[in-house]
Amino acid sequence: QVQLVESGGGLVQAGDSLSLSCAASGNTFTNYRSAWFRRAPGKEREFVATISSTGRTIWYQDSVKGRFTISRDNAENSVYLQMNRLKPEDTAVYYCAAALGAMPASMRARQNPNQWPYWGQGTQVTVSS
Repeated sequence: QVQLVESGGGLVQAGDSLSLSCAASGNTFTNYRSAWFRRAPGKEREFVATISSTGRTIWYQDSVKGRFTISRDNAENSVYLQMNRLKPEDTAVYYCAAALGAMPASMRARQNPNQWPYWGQGTQVTVSS
């Protein structure tokens, strides 16, 4: 198993940037692919971005492409989400997720929260207009 702890959320204005971190502990993190999801008030959990265990494969939700960057540092057992040009609609609780093994070929599987067994507790991001 792996345990995940997010940090870096906060209150910012539209157009600002924010960087989220996810620290992993437990089993060897290099064996796990990772992702960021978010849940806005009154909405279901939504896929944001994913990165393979090696960092070579990355995929984003269309609404964040060009604004958000996912990365990882396996030496630090961490995954990051750099968020630029934030919009009020980015307001949500952001969750880090992990799963053992290779990135699924299916786009649907990548986005499905049920395919991700390990989750952090979430960190709030609020973007004011």
